[in-house]
Amino acid sequence: MPFRGGSPDAVDSNLAMEFIKLFDDQRDAAAREAEAEPEQKRGFFDRMKQAVSRTRESLSSRIEGIVAHTRAVDEQVLQDLETALLTSDLGLPTTTAILDALRDRAKRQGIDGGEELRSLLKEQIRSILEAPQRPVATPGAPPKVTFLVGVNGTGKTTTSGKLAAWSRAQGRSVLLCAADTFRAAAIEQLEVWAGRSGVEMIKTKQGGDPAAVLFDAIGAAKARGIQDLYVDTAGRLHTKSGLMDELDKMRRTAARLVPGAPHEVLLVMDATTGQNGLQQARLFTQSAGVTGIVLTKLDGTAKGGIAVAIARELDLPVRFAGVGEKMEDLLEFSPAEFADSLLG
Repeated sequence: MPFRGGSPDAVDSNLAMEFIKLFDDQRDAAAREAEAEPEQKRGFFDRMKQAVSRTRESLSSRIEGIVAHTRAVDEQVLQDLETALLTSDLGLPTTTAILDALRDRAKRQGIDGGEELRSLLKEQIRSILEAPQRPVATPGAPPKVTFLVGVNGTGKTTTSGKLAAWSRAQGRSVLLCAADTFRAAAIEQLEVWAGRSGVEMIKTKQGGDPAAVLFDAIGAAKARGIQDLYVDTAGRLHTKSGLMDELDKMRRTAARLVPGAPHEVLLVMDATTGQNGLQQARLFTQSAGVTGIVLTKLDGTAKGGIAVAIARELDLPVRFAGVGEKMEDLLEFSPAEFADSLLG
């Protein structure tokens, strides 16, 4: 009876060729992925650079003047740098901390001209931004519950929709909860963003109980095996005791239904408000259990240094940066990329 597949040697040869082809395909795929990764990183870098262009123009123009004329770093140079940092909204405490570190370095080792001063400044900014970074809480079982909080007008509802799209891009299932039942049209606005993001939303009528709609949303997320539940809460000030009590009730409801929830409480801040917004955020974080910051409208201000002040003075990580109105204009914040974008 003949060997139907041909001779054993021929079969071995065919198998060898198939393995070689498979290896070549995998190698080519890995090469394409390796090439794509730097392009993706470059894309994020370019978008962040564009977002902070106003800050960079303001800060860099001043620093370039300092660098160009600096051979030896003395007190006058540091005073000029202090002015540049303050005008970029790093704030007095953060600027003072940076200048103290640079003065100490100048005394101990010296600073060899303007370029080294720029490099050391970038290291200082990066280290301040990295200091409060901490692992994101991961629940033992889904859903991961994230509250978005803050005052009115910062972009909480828009950010909720963008975060839903961001999670979907990570391959995660998402549900939105319309818990801002206080502001007129907030539910309708979130519904539009839910449609754009391609996710479902749990809602109630305007004026309804936010804790009740959260209860329903968590139940739906559990039943559907949803991984990420984003909760858009009403805008409030820390001084509004009724609204803060309402938020506390929501926190208790979430904790009762999902261990450790809410796993993240993201304070949405408008970058254009600068130091005024920082003071508001400082008071807000003391009463809302905030774990991270979403800094919106970063592309609309020449004072993007507020991100550095937030990290140092609030001891909170900036988790995301809003850099435009489009769905994809929400970037996961990178301290290194931000520092590079700011100072080159």
